[in-house]
Amino acid sequence: MVLDRTVFYARGGGQPGDTGVLRWGDHVTRVTDTVKARETGQIVHVVEGDTPPVGSAVTCDIDWARRYLHMRTHTALHSLSGIIFADYGAKVTGGNMESGGIARMDFELESMSAELGRDVEAKLNARLAEDRPVHVVLLPRAQALKDPDLIRTKINLVPASIDPIRVIDIEGIDKQADGGTHVRSTGEVGRVRVVKTESKGKANKRMRIQLTGPSRPRGSGALLD
Repeated sequence: MVLDRTVFYARGGGQPGDTGVLRWGDHVTRVTDTVKARETGQIVHVVEGDTPPVGSAVTCDIDWARRYLHMRTHTALHSLSGIIFADYGAKVTGGNMESGGIARMDFELESMSAELGRDVEAKLNARLAEDRPVHVVLLPRAQALKDPDLIRTKINLVPASIDPIRVIDIEGIDKQADGGTHVRSTGEVGRVRVVKTESKGKANKRMRIQLTGPSRPRGSGALLD
């Protein structure tokens, strides 16, 4: 089902799509996933149940607890990528969020030991605890393509049709083009644990993380669309 506007986030960039409900009149329909149509780019709500008549006014109600966990996890992943590059010179080769605050990220590293995992975990939690602000910036494409931090995170892969480019800047930690949802500051993430390190190839190592500690939420205003 397609709406003229929505607060539901469509699956993409490794972040799951939102779930929740749509309400109109006395009706409630469950949204089990949100995706983006490949041909049109429209946001499609995958529903379980009745759909309203065309032209109806509906109320969107996302599963906020799930969305907020995704926001915290997403900011944790960006922070992790920034720390791995700053301290070990490795770039990201891939990443994905799973359920329950678990996520993985792959890096251009020759080796990754359990000791390195413990070292990264300590550094990541220390930086998150600094409660660094997270900024959303819209940069003209020409300007973004000249930014050294954005070049590192492969800004050139953003489709040429996108201008301006949405950039997530975690102050002093990481800066990259991104269309996902994040918290307002790193203190909202809480504590993170590196639960597994593994090799996925000669120069491709994977780190799996899990959010374990409480966050410091700032209310629903934490959402960055």
